[in-house]
This record gives sequence, structure tokens and C-alpha cells, in this order.
Amino acid sequence: MPISSGTHLLYTVRQGDTLYSIAEQLGTNIPSLIQINALYPPVADPNRISPGQVLLARLPGMAEQSSVVYQVQPGDTLYRIAERFSVSVDMLSGLNQIQQPDILRVAQLLFIASFVYEVEPGDTLYSISRRLGTPMSDIIRANRNRQSLSLDIIYPGFRLVIPLPSSTNIVVFEPLPGTKIAPEQRLMGSARAFEATINYQIRDAMGRVIAKERAGTAAQGAPAFGVFDVQLQFDQTPTTLSGILMVYTRSANDGSIQDMVEVPLSF
Repeated sequence: MPISSGTHLLYTVRQGDTLYSIAEQLGTNIPSLIQINALYPPVADPNRISPGQVLLARLPGMAEQSSVVYQVQPGDTLYRIAERFSVSVDMLSGLNQIQQPDILRVAQLLFIASFVYEVEPGDTLYSISRRLGTPMSDIIRANRNRQSLSLDIIYPGFRLVIPLPSSTNIVVFEPLPGTKIAPEQRLMGSARAFEATINYQIRDAMGRVIAKERAGTAAQGAPAFGVFDVQLQFDQTPTTLSGILMVYTRSANDGSIQDMVEVPLSF
């Protein structure tokens, strides 16, 4: 699974910027910027970047987790940013510990509930969407104003920002969509849950229950968002090569399922 590890920044080009000045500012290099953003003929001209164009850059460091940060632009609101990256406003506020959602600073960095996928030979936006269970419209919106993004063709090495599976009150960080899972693998995320309790179960592609419902506990309960980190347990051997991980809460009133998040996986 071509997941790009490390922290990536969505950078909006400003007047007077060059690839050299951007690389110097972010601690990266020009060849990396060119490859990640497919800024080469016949896709694009690396010597012609324009204000408002969005570039993805891998920041220095050896972080294993694939993550994305966004730099606030003039005119941004928390609502617009949340809508762009297919996440709730409350969750975006919670993940970034924002106490005053109406106040954002230009150039402020926000952690976005997304990961980075590196395009492989033969990939299309449609096939990536199907593989990851992410609507094409969400992928296109998250990568808005990226010069080399095309509905018709995408080039190997180009990196896409992919919103993480989420609902209003739950986001799953690990495992990532499309990846292979096994017993005792970590399930990590953040949730705003009554008494800090989240639940999960796993089914294969035939609907067979591979892991019956189990509960986990987040670090904090509602109204706060708390991180959860539990080990996946299997009760049966999968009968197919793919399946679905379901993470959710249950209503304190009637026990019904709420805030369902589904993550497509392989075994």
C-alpha cells in the first residue's frame, strides 16, 4: 500500500515565491517538490508557479505516521477548512485544541485528519477512490488548486491528500484504509464519546463476523475529544481477502449505534 510516511504541509504559493525559496523555507529540496507535485513536462512547468497554487511538501523529520498539516490563508474560516477536508468543525477544533473557533491566525498550522497516498502506475482517481472507500469528490476537494491534479490522468509519484475515515464525533487514524490487518494490530483514533467508550467490530466481505463487538476507552469523555488506542482481537478466521472495520458508539438512551465509521481493509 503506497502510503507516504511523515508529516506533509499543504502550502499555498504567495507572490514572489519560487520553488527554491519554498524549499529553503520548508527545509526540503526542489527535486522532492517537483516529484510530489508532478511539476514536470508534459504535466506542468516547474519554473512557472503562481500565487494561489497549492503545493504539498514533506517536512523534515523521520515520523512514521502519514499526516497532513494545513497553513491557514487569509479569509479562511474553520467551517471552510473543515468542509474542504471532509471533517466536522467540532472535530477540527478538538484535534487542534482550538478554544475560540471564530479566531484563526493567518499562517497558523492546523492538523488535518488526512493521510498521504502516493500514486502508483495504473492508478486512476476512480480506482483510488474505490480502493480506499473515499468519495472522489472528497479527494478532489482536499487537493483543490493543485496544478497537476487531473480527472483524466494522474502520474506515478504524485501524492494525494486523502481524508481519514470519520463521522461527526469519531476519526480513525490507524489502520489506514486499504491496508492489511492482523490480530493485535493497533486501532487508534479520536472520539467524543459518552463515558469515553467506543466500540468496534470486523466483518469480511461475505459479512462474516471476524471480530465481535468489543469496547475501548478514549483518554477523555464527552464533551472533549479523547484519543483511543486498543488492540484488535479476532474471533474467526476471515473467509475473504477483504473486509470492513466498523468503529462507533452506542446511544446511552436506547443502545442504538451512533457515529459509525467504516474502514475498508484487507486480511
